[in-house]
Amino acid sequence: MALRSHDITSIIKSAIDAFDVGAETRSVGTVLEVGDGIAQIYGLGDAVASEMLEFPGGIFGLALNLEEETVGAVILGDAKGVKEGDTVKTTGRVVEVPVGQALLGRVVDPLGRPLDDKGPIAATKTRAVERIAPGVIVRKSVDTPVQTGIKAIDALIPIGRGQRELIIGDRQTGKTALAVDTIINQKGKGLVCIYVAIGQKLSTVAKTVAVLESHGALAHTIVVVAGAEDPAPLQYLAPYAGVAMGEEVMEEGVQLDGTLIKTPCASTTTSPSMPGPTARWRSCCVARPAARPTPETSSTSTAASSSAPRASTRRTAAVP
Repeated sequence: MALRSHDITSIIKSAIDAFDVGAETRSVGTVLEVGDGIAQIYGLGDAVASEMLEFPGGIFGLALNLEEETVGAVILGDAKGVKEGDTVKTTGRVVEVPVGQALLGRVVDPLGRPLDDKGPIAATKTRAVERIAPGVIVRKSVDTPVQTGIKAIDALIPIGRGQRELIIGDRQTGKTALAVDTIINQKGKGLVCIYVAIGQKLSTVAKTVAVLESHGALAHTIVVVAGAEDPAPLQYLAPYAGVAMGEEVMEEGVQLDGTLIKTPCASTTTSPSMPGPTARWRSCCVARPAARPTPETSSTSTAASSSAPRASTRRTAAVP
């Protein structure tokens, strides 16, 4: 069937109207070599320290080593998906994670990407992972207790919102169970919980999430997962991502059962063989130490609670 002239004209006009003339300016570089999860990139003269870099296939990297002609980037994903000659783009953003109401009840990775097959995270805000800690002067003292739900612990060990509490024990002694029980016990008490699983098998994490969901505790919980198969940079980033999410709850608040909540409760767990930060993320997402901790081998999991910025003046147990 032949097209008439006015049909052709209308098609051309609709194509012109739908043409997107938007443009963006980004620095583009080329991967020179990849090895041990590190990519050497040439051509990113405008990259800044800790900037997120975008590799093909939706893989991101973290710019760390800024040299005269090349940039060394840590690959935050499957390094096998990055090869020599790939094009790398700058994003203009430092490492950040989505925060806010949309994260409640969700399971995400350290970059805030969903892992629970519940669709994308509809977050409207992001928060930088790197942030200067609030000074001691502006923090409130610990004055509100937290109940773990275990009578022996609640009777013998004073635990308050805003303090650090370390749980030490060998394998299979119930450290994670204590943390999960504490989260479950916060149901209906106006506390938002953050559970960070580092170096755990995904099957173990799935069981923990199922337990929380079966007890109705997932609605007030955010689960951040860096599994055993994830690269070490993602595992190291996970606790800091949990801290950033908790600080958003602390400062801006979220709606929980129709009430504005600004008192986050945090619970974190780590694999016995996983080297990672300790002091900062064990400060319960709010009472953040002023200085960055150095990575060290940890064989513990922690459970604690926090509210507004508070100084850790009571019971700081074995935290450097």
